[in-house]
Amino acid sequence: MIKYLKSLKVSVSFWLTLLLTLIGYMATGQQSKPAFKFKTVVIDAGHGGKDPGAHGSYSLEKNVALAIAKKVDQLIENTMPGLKVIMTRTSDRFIPLNRRAGIANENNANLFISIHCNSSPEGTAERMHKERGVMLLVYGFHRKEEQMEALRENASIYIEKDYQKNYGGYSESDPTSLIVLNTFMQKYRKQSILYGQLLNNEFVNEDGRHSRGVKEQGVLVLAHSAMPAVLVETGYINNPAEEKYLNSQAGQEAIAAAIVHALKVYREQIDSR
Repeated sequence: MIKYLKSLKVSVSFWLTLLLTLIGYMATGQQSKPAFKFKTVVIDAGHGGKDPGAHGSYSLEKNVALAIAKKVDQLIENTMPGLKVIMTRTSDRFIPLNRRAGIANENNANLFISIHCNSSPEGTAERMHKERGVMLLVYGFHRKEEQMEALRENASIYIEKDYQKNYGGYSESDPTSLIVLNTFMQKYRKQSILYGQLLNNEFVNEDGRHSRGVKEQGVLVLAHSAMPAVLVETGYINNPAEEKYLNSQAGQEAIAAAIVHALKVYREQIDSR
């Protein structure tokens, strides 16, 4: 009973703090400057080393993903000063899936972008020629428990610095903490979808690419990312026409430009909230 009353007291304190904040905002009629600033993005080149990924008639996914990732890194450096870029790999080496998200978590990243190539199942030449287009994947909400665990592990990073003073500290048994973590997870899901939609618009409206849209799936590389995260399927490497595009300088530059332009719009929208 005492434990329950303590939890209830913390919960009441949390909601009272939130209510007073909203009342204060409504009373002044002015929006304060946002404390959050988008400052770190992780660019993950899929596969690598002993893991080649999908393959076309003459190229491997791991090499295409790395080439595009490097162009994204360079373009951000040239056009988005002040934004820190962390690359999960810069050479042909193998990195376990959970380690990729770990790199993002350790660097307090604000967005995780994983670059890949798609591939149709082995089949007829007609099917291989037919499968085409980009696709954006965000982590499936039906697998939310895995992402909740990542948020628990990184609670001290992603909950504001005054959390202990304002809300009485983080505890897995505290219902208030679970409410806060669930709120963060919902926010990250929405922001993941937002970036996916912005990038999809770039591919479709600016580059004229065919798109399969933004989809939620239980993608392992995104499972432990305690932040917004999107996996970019840049095209079908076993489609001859798309393989040629994915390996061309012009194609890689167009994909990189789409990723970075969507990132600019995304950062503006996130920072302005």
